Amino acid sequence: MRKTLVTTAAVAIAVIAAPGQAQDGSLSGLDLGSLRAEIQQRYDAALALSSDPAIVSANNPRFVWANEAKAQCGIALGFLKSSTRDETSIGKCELAARMMNRVPAPMAPVPPPVVAGPPAEICNQRIPGIVFFEFDSATPPADATQTIEFVSKNAAACRWTAFEVVGHTDRAGSNAYNMGLSQRRAQAVASLMASMGVPQSAITTAARGEEEPRVPTEDGVRNPQNRRVEIGVR
Repeated sequence: MRKTLVTTAAVAIAVIAAPGQAQDGSLSGLDLGSLRAEIQQRYDAALALSSDPAIVSANNPRFVWANEAKAQCGIALGFLKSSTRDETSIGKCELAARMMNRVPAPMAPVPPPVVAGPPAEICNQRIPGIVFFEFDSATPPADATQTIEFVSKNAAACRWTAFEVVGHTDRAGSNAYNMGLSQRRAQAVASLMASMGVPQSAITTAARGEEEPRVPTEDGVRNPQNRRVEIGVR
């Protein structure tokens, strides 16, 4: 197991430190040869991490992101074989690879009571965070981290000790498919929360499918407001 952990860490470091990336760390602007090498490194790192017994057996959120990176990077590599840049799979590969290398940090201890704190309108919110998704996607967008940081930042001062993460979809697709998609969305956000320091034991997930739309629509209608995960607090 020690050898496996060392190998996984070495591959992950290679992904982060490999030459040829743009200065901002993204894959934009790379020629096809360099891009193919970068995507392959991320795929190899994801493959190693997803089979690491220490990650698999620990119910670690990095395992979820490793599987997502493996899938999306594999799709991107398939396109690159025909010299095609599929920006969607490349972007999802890059995000998932970045998230799988984040080591969850323990949540900061509850500070002693202070006079100053968040405004009452923040602490009184039943659902202080909503993450919206692309159509037919269970991958949190880049701005999801800002939403989760807001919830985490105010958790102690507002005395939020439990978090209910509920997935929703729009009304395009079958009820059965949308129920599964909403569950995957909820789990992805819960994993992201855990990776950002929210105690996993304080998080529960639920799926509503298309049954509770934020914006009522006819069946079969796509609506970005309905493709969401709501973070409720108690």
